[in-house]
Amino acid sequence: MPQQLGQLSLLVRDYDEAIDYYTQILDFELLEDTKLSETKRWVRVSPPGSTCHLLLAKAANETQERQIGFQAGGRVFLFLYTDDFWRDYKTYSDRGVEFIREPAEESYGTVSVFRDLYGNLWDLIERKQIV
Repeated sequence: MPQQLGQLSLLVRDYDEAIDYYTQILDFELLEDTKLSETKRWVRVSPPGSTCHLLLAKAANETQERQIGFQAGGRVFLFLYTDDFWRDYKTYSDRGVEFIREPAEESYGTVSVFRDLYGNLWDLIERKQIV
């Protein structure tokens, strides 16, 4: 039986702030923004063409607030594959994205690590074509 990840929940401070960052800085698409209550929304964003989405989940209490940006304990949490590493690296750098590791050529592709608005660590990766 084939399976795939559909979406991941990402803790954020504020829905609108997160939407702006992921759509304006990282060029993600806003897939859905549905109000569920006075304090809760169902907000989904995704890199263009991706089948896996991020559910932007506003922290609802102090425990969740403490985990914003630290959901993976300080390790790289998300892996963003691109078809053109240098294009996206330059675009993100020009927009103020903080890269904390210099680009490197690895056996699996070109990669660098960046920190998002909340401190989550991401790998930006252009995977090598395997022939």
